[in-house]
Amino acid sequence: MSQPNDAELEAAAALPFPTVRDVPFTAPFSWISRAFGDLRACPVPSLFYGFCFAAMGLLITFVFEHAYEYTSALTSGFLLLGPFFAMGLYEISRRHERGESCALAPTLTVWKRNAGNIGIFAVVLGVVFLVWARASLVVFALFYSNEMPNLSGFLGQLISLENIEFLLVYFGIGMVFAIIAFAVSVVSIPLMLDRNQDAISSMLASVAALTRNPGAMLVWALLIATLTTIGFLSFHVGLVVLMPIIGHATWYAYRDLVEPLPAKPVEAD
Repeated sequence: MSQPNDAELEAAAALPFPTVRDVPFTAPFSWISRAFGDLRACPVPSLFYGFCFAAMGLLITFVFEHAYEYTSALTSGFLLLGPFFAMGLYEISRRHERGESCALAPTLTVWKRNAGNIGIFAVVLGVVFLVWARASLVVFALFYSNEMPNLSGFLGQLISLENIEFLLVYFGIGMVFAIIAFAVSVVSIPLMLDRNQDAISSMLASVAALTRNPGAMLVWALLIATLTTIGFLSFHVGLVVLMPIIGHATWYAYRDLVEPLPAKPVEAD
């Protein structure tokens, strides 16, 4: 993992701690609406990332077709790591907002702008994912009493609420990990990309955004869960459009939740 160099550390130290703003609980609907604008304005790069999300989901399902103790852990863990994978979508929104070209190529290496701190954040989310994956396997071993089904059988059991003890424990533990990942990632990567903020301050600002705006964050989390569920229930095809929408909306969540840096005064000649 790349370590921040002296220049990066000095620049990060000079930045003030992000100021978090209050937003109404209806704000997430505005973020989704503005995200559609980015998708219409920059369809090719946005849908490229959507196809990548869908392809990764399909690959997981195909490889572990008859081992849903692994598939469910990897799929849900994939969502925990979603903010990291969506960096290109944040950059598309950033460039579109600034009136710059939203070509695909510059977004593929956007992580280089603040590689050290983004790497630290990736390690944090990676640890959360690995612990969740292990916990998921343990829950399956202890509580899943039925024979391992294929995809349609597994979804059928979920819909019909078969093996209710397993479902309650699995989703209860999964909720804990989801809350942790959500709390530290609400605005973290947009902050690191937009102003080269350090990873610790970015994650603390994300937690502050959650604690100061519980209503809006609950609505936002429910929207993310609903859209991703629709994407998975469509056998990942819906993710092609829905994941770019979530990614672009996350950028506008950052814009509304974090006070912009004050403009630098213009020096007189």
